Amino acid sequence: MVRHLRPPFPCLLLALCLLLTARIAAQPQTSWTVTPLPVFELHSGFWINLHHTLYQEARQRRASTSRDANAAKPAPSAKTVLAGKGPLTEPEQKAWDDAVAYYAANYANKDLLFTTELIQLKDQLGDFEDCDELSGRKRKFCDAGLPPNLTQVLEAAAPVYRAHLWPEHDQANRRWILQVAPLVREQGVGLSERLADIYQTRWPHEKIRVDVVSYANWAGAYTTVDPLRVTISSLDPRNQGPQALEVLFHEGSHGIAEQVQTAIIRECRQRDKPIPRDLWHALVFYTTGEVIRTVLTSSPASQGDKSNGVAKNEYSAYAVREGLYQRGWKNYLELLQRFWQPYLDGKATFDDAIARMVSSL
Repeated sequence: MVRHLRPPFPCLLLALCLLLTARIAAQPQTSWTVTPLPVFELHSGFWINLHHTLYQEARQRRASTSRDANAAKPAPSAKTVLAGKGPLTEPEQKAWDDAVAYYAANYANKDLLFTTELIQLKDQLGDFEDCDELSGRKRKFCDAGLPPNLTQVLEAAAPVYRAHLWPEHDQANRRWILQVAPLVREQGVGLSERLADIYQTRWPHEKIRVDVVSYANWAGAYTTVDPLRVTISSLDPRNQGPQALEVLFHEGSHGIAEQVQTAIIRECRQRDKPIPRDLWHALVFYTTGEVIRTVLTSSPASQGDKSNGVAKNEYSAYAVREGLYQRGWKNYLELLQRFWQPYLDGKATFDDAIARMVSSL
């Protein structure tokens, strides 16, 4: 008797998944999010990626022009971001150059983190990530309410970006999200509760929106408030591997660390001491690094994947790895290790730790 063998269900499921992935990849993608996670909501959105790419290109072009002017040489044709991405048609090149020129004239000399105009623009583009336009001509609910000139610039540059850069950027964003998602799923709730407890507050009830982009800013990631949102680069080498989780929770902690800054300011005023500019930020770096180090060296998700390079007692916190303490924070590190670490270990109170740090400044 001849038996007709059927492929096992997992094989069939894999084949269907591959087919679905191929179909999705073949369609223009505006935005993408991973399966719902605790604490964070991770997005790869088209418009916000285009915005940050144009901002980066404009700053590079301005820097290049400045260097050329100082050297008394003619500026080269600027195709920094699109170089090597395939030939552009004349209309494509013009649309892209016009967009970069607009950003150079209006935004390149402004900071993504501290300029209200750019913060609002970022948030608007994130809110309209599911739209393939921003003017509302085809669908009224896709009118993003942007200045008409900016809307025209972005919609003209969008086909160029979609054809030449977006597939690569979106793929990098998705890889980053899929890499960090298991640790967020496994440790997110516990980490958020631990950090909120340290800062004597509550983690935000709503999930923190995280926009994953090819380029964020000079720091590789930044956080804005009202609403609390994180922007993080998927291509920045500082944000790769298991350290991605630390960067993610460090940025999220910016939304709950106000109590620390307030306490430092209060103690300084009581002692008639100048308020240290970056002590609170160094404290947030130190705290997140210590908490994440403990988690990553014991997490099944991290231990189960040797490719992430985490072994017990070998995790290097971001501030240590990037030499932040050696660039002006050495004194802060000594204060944190002497007075803040006992608080993290449960051997001192919050108020006592802050008071002792400030009194030792």
